[in-house]
Amino acid sequence: MPTKSTKLIYWITTALFAGFMIFSAIPNILVNEESKQFLSGYLGYPEYFIRFIGIAKLLGSIAILIPFLKKIKEWAYAGLFFDLIGAVYSVISVGGIDLNMSMMILVFGVAITSYLYSQKMYSESNDHSND
Repeated sequence: MPTKSTKLIYWITTALFAGFMIFSAIPNILVNEESKQFLSGYLGYPEYFIRFIGIAKLLGSIAILIPFLKKIKEWAYAGLFFDLIGAVYSVISVGGIDLNMSMMILVFGVAITSYLYSQKMYSESNDHSND
């Protein structure tokens, strides 16, 4: 059974990470003007991509919040990390390094902590199931 501190760190970081990703997914799903201007106008992505990436982020965020489905959760974390890495790469490619992007260090830190503690939760659960 995972310790209380492991559970607490996992759920706090996972809720923060999923919340960030959901918060960024909603404007994409709605294809609002800000999403169009940023993704299509500034970054040059086709407009049809906006809703797709928003739905993918939403589904991935929901998947990491579900306490079971380990394999799907692994894929969700991978997809969300690819999204973040792609976003950083795209912004740097188009506009260079911007100090406003320093917030992404925090997002990556929370995401990595969430992932590592999800692995720790599973390993602690499996350690005790063999007793």
